[in-house]
Amino acid sequence: MIASGPLLLDGEVGGLLWKRVKEEHKTALVPASIVLDAPDTVKKVHLDYIEAGAQIITANTYAIVRKRLLEIGGSTCKSLDHNRWEEMIVSACKIAVEAREESGKDVLIAGTLPPLHGSYKPDLVGAKDEICPVYAEHVKVMSEYVDFFLCETMSTAAEGWAACSEAKKSGKPVWVAWTLADDSSGLLRSDEPLTKAWEAVKSLEPDGVLVNCSMPETISAALPQLAAMGPRIFGGHGNAFSAIPKGWKVQKGGISALGKRHDLTPEAYAEFVSSWLDSGASMVGGCCQVGPDFIKVIREVMDKR
Repeated sequence: MIASGPLLLDGEVGGLLWKRVKEEHKTALVPASIVLDAPDTVKKVHLDYIEAGAQIITANTYAIVRKRLLEIGGSTCKSLDHNRWEEMIVSACKIAVEAREESGKDVLIAGTLPPLHGSYKPDLVGAKDEICPVYAEHVKVMSEYVDFFLCETMSTAAEGWAACSEAKKSGKPVWVAWTLADDSSGLLRSDEPLTKAWEAVKSLEPDGVLVNCSMPETISAALPQLAAMGPRIFGGHGNAFSAIPKGWKVQKGGISALGKRHDLTPEAYAEFVSSWLDSGASMVGGCCQVGPDFIKVIREVMDKR
């Protein structure tokens, strides 16, 4: 059984795969295609996080969205054919299960439900009647393999509601994680207050609420609000990017073009995490640019508490 007390989530998955993938497997959407092209590379990422001390690993499903595969794949890469979407989702989940079995450790597997039209784009989220059926499809395919669902990097209140409402139908635990503007205002990327996001999902009774893929300073400022909402599980997993500006769009180099903060060493990030734990956080971890070396230091800090 997973130990009682705060839980440690893993860190970035897709970004780490891009850094590790061999040149012959680099496609327009590596985190999706790699589950078929180089599954051992994906498994090694999971194993590295487990070895570092993570108690939760996230299945590599964040980038496996049929619409994105349809737009980017097919003509450029056979393994990105959108008709292989379900095969990719299942493969990503099975790889996570295999990593857990191979490690011999008792870890949880989170099935990620991502933004369907790209991260940090509240204006492109889409209407509920458009995105709910897509989330329902993801949940149906993943339910057999994951322990709970993580609605991750939600940038609007409606987006969080849509993902959470479909995930709850699985009967499995569901956590909702919103991404916030990097100004410590407590506002979502949509400029909606965090309290509005909570009110949107409160009746669904999510098992946990989090903030993610924001600067750690932003997460520190938001945690008191999360605590006041009264969920059983709350916390955050930040990134190590420079601030994500309002209206940011994908440029050459993809999300990596945002740049990495050189002041945010594993030790410095762990200091933020320690303060989150002091605030009562029951789940902590990392997101983009936060790798196994960060998780290892966080594990050491948590074990000393």
